[in-house]
Amino acid sequence: MTNPMKIRAATSDGVTEVRVLIAHDMETGQRKDAAGALIPAWFVNELTVKHNDKVVLSGDVGASVAKNPYLAFKFKGGAKGDKIVVSWKDNKGETRSDEVAIT
Repeated sequence: MTNPMKIRAATSDGVTEVRVLIAHDMETGQRKDAAGALIPAWFVNELTVKHNDKVVLSGDVGASVAKNPYLAFKFKGGAKGDKIVVSWKDNKGETRSDEVAIT
């Protein structure tokens, strides 16, 4: 199982800001190890963020994103105590989903 994401969500004046740090190695498949062998590709390729079960952001991610990707965005709506769920899937089929309450 992968490490949990660090998620912060806060609302002010009707706008919610979400900040996410995804714990993932994000290997491109082009880097070599100490023995000269290629390290297999392993990266997040799908990302979804939901606010109270409604999708507010979804996207495709690729191998060119850095290790432990950081994402920040804002959306209209959200109230203190509402649930934010961030989910991802990688190219090996592994998934992770974490949630936080808006402050």
